[in-house]
Amino acid sequence: MSAALDYVDERLDTFAALWAAVVATWSPQKIEFVGTLLTQVVSFWIPSIIYLCLDYIMPSFSERHKIQPAPKQPTRQDIVRCFVVVTQNQLLSSVLHATLLLVSSQAGSSSSYRIEASLPGAGELIRDFVICLLLRETLFYYSHRLLHVPSLYRRIHKKHHKFTAPIALAAQYAHPVEQIFANALPISLPPQLLRSHVLTFWVFLAWELFNTATVHSGYDFFHNKAKDHDLHHEKFNLNYGSIGLLDSIHGTNKLGKRHSD
Repeated sequence: MSAALDYVDERLDTFAALWAAVVATWSPQKIEFVGTLLTQVVSFWIPSIIYLCLDYIMPSFSERHKIQPAPKQPTRQDIVRCFVVVTQNQLLSSVLHATLLLVSSQAGSSSSYRIEASLPGAGELIRDFVICLLLRETLFYYSHRLLHVPSLYRRIHKKHHKFTAPIALAAQYAHPVEQIFANALPISLPPQLLRSHVLTFWVFLAWELFNTATVHSGYDFFHNKAKDHDLHHEKFNLNYGSIGLLDSIHGTNKLGKRHSD
């Protein structure tokens, strides 16, 4: 046990030294932008592509765990279209992020998050992560329910629900308005409000992106989380949230009368 702890301490010391060198070398704006982009690639794009390839690389495993039957699955054309739209949304998010960083830099602000040579303490990281999780659930749940108001659903959110049997990439198959206000801001805003360390933000971002890719994957992983959201895509009017807390409070974790098409 002692040897394992020593190994962890050594790795943390190595990472701390590497992080200090990054902070000393790069500007806060570059660190925030590049680190955020890399986090998106590692925690959303790569897992989404792996999920998408399971049919080909592990067909028997895929068949055992896939939630909805083959006739309901999206066509190859649907998947290509999804890839194009999600790439556009990624570019939109990245351009807006770069623009905000440029504007804040010209206004004399370095970053929306704390970027310092020291690492965040474990207690601080856990505290901020939990608070961000609850704030994100609140922002996402109510913005998501708002998008199911018939007028907004038809104009904005219906695009996302094209995939009644979703795939991982479809997590960000969305109208640009939804991409910004329902997908991006509920994740980026809480750690900004807390003035969290940028590493805490990246940990939180990685978790949320991996989680959304998984629950949209169409596979029954992680204690039925994917099944819950899969049911939302199939039935439309339940399971609006991410962690289920507000669905439980508002009673939207049970199937009700459908109100949007």
